[in-house]
Amino acid sequence: MKSYRKELWFQTGHRREYVNITPQVRECLRESGVKEGLCLVNAMHITASVFINDDEGGLHRDFERWLEKLAPEKPHSQYDHNGFEDNADAHMKRQVMGREVVVAVTEGDFDFGPWEQIFYGEYDGKRRKRVLVKIIGE
Repeated sequence: MKSYRKELWFQTGHRREYVNITPQVRECLRESGVKEGLCLVNAMHITASVFINDDEGGLHRDFERWLEKLAPEKPHSQYDHNGFEDNADAHMKRQVMGREVVVAVTEGDFDFGPWEQIFYGEYDGKRRKRVLVKIIGE
């Protein structure tokens, strides 16, 4: 069995942002040489997420509004966590959107349903953060 590991680095221009990382992860799959197996994609920071959904701007704006209702950024004083930091909302948004995804690999490509893409969700941005790609299989 083959095993492949790579870290992808991102730095967003905004505090909250969604980045379609499917092309970078697909390049990792090509580099791995795995034709049948599994691909794990994991946000390595507790204020970011990785999730699968549609690459549609309206949907991403809906995510933003929905998450902001669930865990509003301000006022910062509403959160016990916010003492030396102001990112409690980002931790909560990550809990809802998820830490990682696992995608089946079949015949050298992702076994996606229609419209599925892999996204990096940033909730406390403007600094470099990592995403782990781990691929195992034959």
